Amino acid sequence: MLELDRLSVHLGATTLLREVSLMLGAGEFLGVVGPNGAGKSTLVRAIAGLVSHGGTVRVGGCERRHVGARSWARLVAYVPQRPVLPPGMTVTDYVLLGRSAHHGYLSAETRRDRQVATAVLERLELRAFAGRALEALSGGEAQRVVLARALAQEAPLLVLDEPTAALDLGHSQLVLQIAAELRAEHGLAVLCTLHDLTLASRYADSLVLLHGGEAAVAGPPDAVVTEANLARYFGADVEVLAGRDGPVVAPLAPQGPATAWSGSRLTSTDGRSSRD
Repeated sequence: MLELDRLSVHLGATTLLREVSLMLGAGEFLGVVGPNGAGKSTLVRAIAGLVSHGGTVRVGGCERRHVGARSWARLVAYVPQRPVLPPGMTVTDYVLLGRSAHHGYLSAETRRDRQVATAVLERLELRAFAGRALEALSGGEAQRVVLARALAQEAPLLVLDEPTAALDLGHSQLVLQIAAELRAEHGLAVLCTLHDLTLASRYADSLVLLHGGEAAVAGPPDAVVTEANLARYFGADVEVLAGRDGPVVAPLAPQGPATAWSGSRLTSTDGRSSRD
């Protein structure tokens, strides 16, 4: 469903992504993890067609550079980390924007459009908010509404950028569980960036760990989420436990001076440093 071939993104002289290649099949869930600044959001924005890039992005056999924006929106549904919500618009009207890729610019919404919007609002426990203005929503409510708009697109690839960032634990599980159910029910391919490594391990079939704009490690969750990898790429002192549904990351209490993470060097607050 998704193929990236040596995807690279540059901002002036700065390389944000360097020759990232991966494949994602229909019905698969890929988690993208990595420290801040690793290139996760740049990756999903490139897949969504929002940034210029080198290399190739294909979805369903279609290459991005050969497909118009409206057609691409029928293939890729994108949930940004920091969505822009138009003031004065109701939740229902916003979710219906997800249907615009399926008809012309001057076409009116159809009965089918309204049915799809109602169904996704119900599935995300948002039916009670249908007539509420977007600016009246909490951060977590708004995040679910943005996901509802994306689901209304009925695209075969769902790309999520930190979809649980503004959500409490229960709604975080709800959002990821719905994504998991949709890929099982409809063969939806899901690519999701996550900071929470335990949640990523629980829901993703496989993980890609980005570091410095490159794919540093890839594989099943228990091969990626290891104490050695988290120390090397995150500068984290953790214990990785074997949970019922995948690795569980448990931070360890500090045993010495606090350290600041800088690349591959740990620098303590008293000025000492060590290589990993």
